[in-house]
This record gives sequence, C-alpha cells and structure tokens, in this order.
Amino acid sequence: YGNAVNAKRTVFGYARSGMAGLMIEDQVAPKRCGHVSGKSIISFDDAVQRVKAACDARDEYESLYGPGTGPLVLARTDALLATTTTAQNEENDDGFDEAIRRCLAFVEVGADMTFLEAPRTKQQMIDYCSIVPKPKLANMLEYGNTPITSPAELKQMGYTMAAYPLTLLSASIKAMQQSLDLIKRGESTDDMILTFDETKDIVGFNWYAKEEDRYKTE
Repeated sequence: YGNAVNAKRTVFGYARSGMAGLMIEDQVAPKRCGHVSGKSIISFDDAVQRVKAACDARDEYESLYGPGTGPLVLARTDALLATTTTAQNEENDDGFDEAIRRCLAFVEVGADMTFLEAPRTKQQMIDYCSIVPKPKLANMLEYGNTPITSPAELKQMGYTMAAYPLTLLSASIKAMQQSLDLIKRGESTDDMILTFDETKDIVGFNWYAKEEDRYKTE
C-alpha cells in the first residue's frame, strides 16, 4: 500500500471495518510468493517505518475506542533469499542475519507478531525463535524451502501459529485430477466423493430446506 503514510491510512481504515489483523510486508510491489525466486525487498529503514506506521494506526485507533479494539499487526520479512543487496551481507549471503535484524526492529516499533518467511533449515527456525521475542508465525508450504514440521515441534521451537497456505488447494487439485482420470477410464468415483446428502449438508442446502419449512405459508 505504498509508503508509511499509505500503510497507516490503510490499517486505520481496516480497523474501522472491524478487521482483526493485518500482515505488513517488506517486499516491493508487485510481490511474489515467499518460496519462489526473484524476490525484491525495500530498504531496512523503509520497512521499519512502514511497520511503525501500522502500529501507530493500531494504537491511535485503540486510544479512541479502547484497548484491544485495534487489529493485530503481523510484520513479515522476505529478506531471507531476497535478490536485492539490502538483504545481503558479507557474513551471511542468504540474508538470514538481515531477516533477524528486521524482525527485531519490527518488534521494537510495536509489531504484535513477526513472520520470517522461508527459513531453509530447522536450525534457522530454532535460531529465529530463540532470538526474536513475541509471537511468531511459521509457514508450512509443502515442497517449499522450509522443512515441514509438526505442530508439536513448532510449538517446542517457539512458534505461536502455523499457516498451511496451499495444503487444501493442492489436495483439492489432486482429488480433481484423480476423479477426472477415473471418469475418463469409465470407473466409479464413489471412493473419491461424498454422498449427495453429505454435500448438501456441507454447502447448506439442508439448512435452507429447514428454513424454508420454517417460514412457508399455507
């Protein structure tokens, strides 16, 4: 959403609409998936000011409407594996040190939670959790850069929340492919699908039928 002032206005507007939380990123626009190549990020100072502005918007909203009414601010960095020189340094050419530096700065200016995207090893995950205070998000993208780790182990590492952004989409695509293959071969899809009544119940047909009976006239 542009510079720090744009970010602040956006966060305050979302707070007014009742949004529970927002993620503020340090990629340039248009952004890329955190697990693909070619990521570029804004400078350290611009990234920190953007997060600070978002936190100021949250705090100013809460000063008007009471504690806890503002949105949670989740600050994300893609400095790890970014292609820009701002994410590089002589000691660590994959940007891990810069990513940690940014997360610490985000916490310092008031972020409620941080998200260091795409750590490549469990040791990086452990180091991130041990160095950076406050709640942290883990992104569990199957076949991505980050080792898939059980919820119990993530909790032990120090993570607070885990996202599985493509698991259900990928599983749905695979199920569709398998079902189409069965149809093509002329075989039954019964083992791949729900019963019609189960489907109606999940999408709400059965509930609407009961409501229809509730309000029908003679």
